[in-house]
This record gives sequence, structure tokens and C-alpha cells, in this order.
Amino acid sequence: MNGIDSFYIKSRIFTGKKALSQLAEYSGCRVAVVTDGFMVSSGMLDQVLAHIGECESTVFSGVKPDPTVEVVVEGVGVIAPLRPEVVLAVGGGSTLDTAKAIMVSLREMPGFERMELVAVPTTSGTGSEVTEFAVISDAAKGIKFPLRSEDLLPDVAILAPELVKSVPPKITADTGMDVITHCIEAYVSLYANDFADALVEKALTLACKWLPVAYADGADSEAREKLHNASCMAGMAFNEAGLGLNHGIAHAVGATMHIPHGRINAMLLPLVIEYNAGLVDGVLYNEDIADRYAALTGILGGAKFPARRGAQSLALMVRRLNHKLGIPATMEESGADLVKYGNAISSMARAALDDITTTCNPRIPDFEDVEGLLRCLER
Repeated sequence: MNGIDSFYIKSRIFTGKKALSQLAEYSGCRVAVVTDGFMVSSGMLDQVLAHIGECESTVFSGVKPDPTVEVVVEGVGVIAPLRPEVVLAVGGGSTLDTAKAIMVSLREMPGFERMELVAVPTTSGTGSEVTEFAVISDAAKGIKFPLRSEDLLPDVAILAPELVKSVPPKITADTGMDVITHCIEAYVSLYANDFADALVEKALTLACKWLPVAYADGADSEAREKLHNASCMAGMAFNEAGLGLNHGIAHAVGATMHIPHGRINAMLLPLVIEYNAGLVDGVLYNEDIADRYAALTGILGGAKFPARRGAQSLALMVRRLNHKLGIPATMEESGADLVKYGNAISSMARAALDDITTTCNPRIPDFEDVEGLLRCLER
């Protein structure tokens, strides 16, 4: 807005087969661990902590999917007595978001200002390990609140591909499509720039190539590493460029219908591409937006069509990939309660319009637009 663009990367990133060895740096420190019950019961947390060695630690393992304010408050209560020097988040997007919210809460207390946040993601999807975003839910109101602050940026991100080998195919598909949604939304965002574009182009190329491989064979080390790296790069891209209406609607639907975040993003993505480019009835065609979408088909190895046809081609490519990964096309196909969904369309549309991610969308939607997209998703 002032004629100046910026690109800022705070997090130190460690990746590769020996990435976890970086944790030895925290030997002898007071380490507060934020994780979930599965990480503890599966032994995966012990696998991670073994790289630190001797340290004074406290483990908060109460993270749940779609973390709530109450979970964050509980975590603060468990962790605060340790007065940690390091907060170590080990888990998926919900764990990383919870750790971020706990960290910010602790830093508001006297004597807790100097702490390092270390993120060790165990899914390849959210990119939360390098973003200043976190999503916390209000269960009573059925609303997800996307938070954004530089204080939420982790200091260190450790990408250990061995930690994602056991992720089941369905979750691999959901989280992988979240990566692809991050890429596509960041590329057409109002705040897209050359630096974010470069990250998107590489991340999208990696994700589209290696996601089907990781889905078919979770033990493929190369596929897991490439997809993990793509997730991180997509996170860096959208942290600078923002996202869009796809995520705005996904947050609203996810909070109401409790569909996994990556899955609902994938279901919405072809519809939002068509809406933004103006390829649906009653929506003004926008050549500039369509041209941005068309450029992505070329990056992905598709035919280089003119803007309108290129945008249509990208939407079709997403639909075909969703089908290959077993992702439903509609709420009806997903087995959702259609009565509940239909009754909530108006409230979900309002929530999507109020969502901070929607402000970056290249086309400014109104209530009727969002309501129409939600009805297209119904059946």
C-alpha cells in the first residue's frame, strides 16, 4: 500500500535425514513439550526427545484436533511452573497452533519473555512451522479464529521425514491437498509477489509430483521428504502473500461440520478457482486472475492454454487429483449430515466473509457469492 513490499523469514529450518540431531542444542535446558496423546502412546515423542539428551522437561499432551481456547489455557497451566527456556511442539497442525498460542500467553506473564519456540511437524500440510498464523476454535460458538502475529513465528523448524512415514494414506491425502491449496491461493492472492511466487512454483511442483507417490506408498523416503519440504515452502509463501476465500470457507465449514481441514480445502478448491476466474454463470470473467491460474497449469506440465481455458484446465487437474486421492467432491459424497449443513449455510457464509484469510482473495465476494459456493458443495 505504501509502495514497499517486504519478504521476511525468521525461522531457521533444518531438514534431511539427520535434522533431529539439531535438538541436541537444547541439552541441559528447561524444555516444555506440547504434543498429543498419540505421539506419547506411539513412542514417537520418545524418539524425538532422545535427540535432546538430559534436560528438565514437562509434557503437555492434551492437544486435540481443532484446538480450543480451553485447551490453550490448560496447556499454560501445565507448562508455566517449569518456566521453560524452550517450547517444543511435536505433532501436526493442531499441535503447532496450540504451542504458538501457549507461547504467546506465557510471554505475557512476567519472567517468560525469553523463550524459543521449536516446531517439529509430524504431518506434511499446514506449514505452521514457518508461519505467523494459528487457528484456535470456540467450541461453544462453532467458530474458528485465525490468529496472525509475528510473535507466533517459530524460531526453529525441524523437518524430519522419518516422522511422517507412518501417516495413513487418507491423512496424507488431506494434508497434501492443504499444501496444494496453500500454493494456489498464495499465487493469486492480492499480495502475491515475486519471492512468494518462486516458493509456490517449487512447492507446487514437488507436491503434485510426490503426493500421489506418498499416498500410494507411505514408506517411500524420498516422497515423504519432498512433500515435507513442499509443505514448508508453501507455508513460507502464504505467510507473505496470504491465502483467500478457499480457506475462509474451509474454516467456517470445518468448525461447523468437523471435516478435516485439508479435505474441505480440496473439495472447495476447483469451485473457488472457477469462481475467482469468473468461469461460472452470473460472475464477471476476470482475465487477469484466470491468467494467473493458467500459468500454474504450465508449471505443472500441462498444456499452455489461454487464460480462460487454462483456469478451467487447472480446476480439472485438481478434480482429477482429488479423485485419485479418494477425496469426495461434495458434502453428500462425504457422508455429512446434509440437513445440518443446509441449515448452517447462511451462518457459514457470514463466518467465511469475516475470516481474515478472505481479505486476500483476488475477487471480493459478497454474501450471495459465498452462499452459492456452499450450495455448489452440497451435492
